[in-house]
Amino acid sequence: MNKLKQRWGIDSNFQLFIILVVFALTGSSSAKLAAPVCDFLGIGDTNTAWYIYWPLRIILIFPIYQILLVLFGWIFGQFKFFWDFEKKMLSRLGLSRFIS
Repeated sequence: MNKLKQRWGIDSNFQLFIILVVFALTGSSSAKLAAPVCDFLGIGDTNTAWYIYWPLRIILIFPIYQILLVLFGWIFGQFKFFWDFEKKMLSRLGLSRFIS
């Protein structure tokens, strides 16, 4: 855990715990929210072939995850960490022009 704390530049175990909770909540929530968004868009597992439905749903999860990560980070008082994390991740994906 010390390597992780050092890599992320955090000091306390409590802060590490909060960050891990935010990651867990964000992943679960984004996967859960993708279903109603797909339904709203008319993309359902009953009316769409599985080889179209699942890739679209996974692609849809990505932006939901990005938004929720910063939102949950803010709620748990770790906005700066997650905003920096977000900028770093998006720049590695070549999407840095979308953030400031």
